[in-house]
Parts: sequence; C-alpha cells; structure tokens
Amino acid sequence: MTRTVYVNGDYLPEDQARVSIFDRAFLMADGVYEVTSVLGGKLIDFDGHLKRLARSLGELEIRNPLSADEWLAIHRELVTVNEITDGMIYLQVTRGAPGDRDFAWPDPETCPPTVVLFTQSKPGLAESPAAKVGMKVISIPDVRWGRRDIKTVQLLYPSMGKMMAKKAGCDDAWLVEDGFVTEGTSNNTYIVKGNSIITRELSHDILHGITRAAVLRFAREAQMEVIERPFTIAEAQEADEAFITSASAFVMPVIEIDGAVLGDGKPGKVAARMREIYLDEMRKAAI
Repeated sequence: MTRTVYVNGDYLPEDQARVSIFDRAFLMADGVYEVTSVLGGKLIDFDGHLKRLARSLGELEIRNPLSADEWLAIHRELVTVNEITDGMIYLQVTRGAPGDRDFAWPDPETCPPTVVLFTQSKPGLAESPAAKVGMKVISIPDVRWGRRDIKTVQLLYPSMGKMMAKKAGCDDAWLVEDGFVTEGTSNNTYIVKGNSIITRELSHDILHGITRAAVLRFAREAQMEVIERPFTIAEAQEADEAFITSASAFVMPVIEIDGAVLGDGKPGKVAARMREIYLDEMRKAAI
C-alpha cells in the first residue's frame, strides 16, 4: 500500500509526488527540515519542533509558508490517512524552485517555498531493542560547516559518519572539534558522572535539540545536576555512563566509545531512568 504524502498543498500517493529539478534543496541544499515522532497516533513535542522550524527558516531568511494551525492539521491528516500508530513525520521546507540555477537567492515574492511532508511507520518505536543493550560509537573529526544550529538538509557528512561507524562495526559516530565532542551524527551527546549529566552548551556548534531540552528539564526536576560544557573523548571513556538523545531515538544509552567499554558494558541506570521519564512525560503531553 503506497503512502500518502504532502507536496505544496496537495495530498498525493507517494509515487505521484514531484518536485522541480530546479528546487534549491536539490541544487544547493538550501532548505531545512524537522522530524516529529508519533507514539500511539499522537505527535511528540510538536510545539518544540515547530518553534525550531521557525528559527531555522528565519536564520536562512526563508519565509515560513504556513501557520502553526496549518502545520498541525497537515501532520494530523498524514497520521490519519497513513494509519500511523508509531513512527515519524518528516517535514522539509526549501527556498523553492526559481526555474534555473543561480547562487543568488530568488525573490521570495515570485518564488514560494517548497513544502514536503511524509510519514515513516515504525511499530514499537519506543520499545527499541537497542535501548536494552546500548550503542557503540566511534569518534571522527567534525568538518561540517559552522552553523550546525540551523537544521538544514546538508547531511552528507553526517551520512558519511554513519557509514564510518557501520564499517567499524559500531552504531554511530561522535564528532570531535578542537579536542572536544560537539554532537553525534544525528543526536546530542551526554556523559554521566555520579549525579551529574554533562553535555555541551548551546551555540552555533551544535543543533539545539528538542529532545535535549526536554530531557535536561526532566533531569533537573529529578534533582540531577546538569552541567553544560564541552567534554573530550577521553573524559567520556572514563565516565560512569553515556547516552544520546534525538527525536526518533529518544534517550539511547552508549556503552562503548572508540573501543573503550563504559562501566560493566551495560546501559546505565541514569540513561534508563531518563528514557523512562521522557517517554512517560511526552506521552502525557502528546497531541
């Protein structure tokens, strides 16, 4: 059964969806995206994703083509028509298709943004077996552009990082710049020492994770100390625990970094507890 997708105001079977060859996302990676998880047929942290979308668009001077209510209606319609119980909705907004290739941005008055959304069904998304065994990661140099806080579709190097990890028999890569971990290929990174969760502070160097914000809020409410500062791979290898967060992985424990096993090689209690709290609170607030 083919999925129904959304393209520029129309709901279409996926095999009938078309975007211009002149679209600037295709030619220049000139676009932004968001991924919202769905649990039990409801959207997780939707407002957070919508706010970050607006920020990313603003940083690139791309007009936000829809209102908050319109974005919500499209998401809910796609969940309904595609019968998504657990899964994700991918949203992409580009600067549009001006009709030819040019480095200069087109006039926004004559070149409307391109809007694309589609669903991915992931039954049992919150019950991922990986959460029970933990992830293994490698470290690689962070050679991405300097505005990682904008959630653009420039994902070639993160994709290369995923493949480097796969070839090394691991699950993901942590990116390192000037001796310190920035983030994972598609996630924010954390280490745990005693009762403290340590994660890099927000800046242009990392994505301002929506899941990150929620998890740190819940950690503070649970009386854990949250320290926002850079850390090294060596420090991470000596930590009690490590984990990552993202919209689709939620909270995922890390048990090995560059071949060094953390603790007893099993997911730690803090990561497990934060995953439990996050999923419980997000389900309560889902819309």
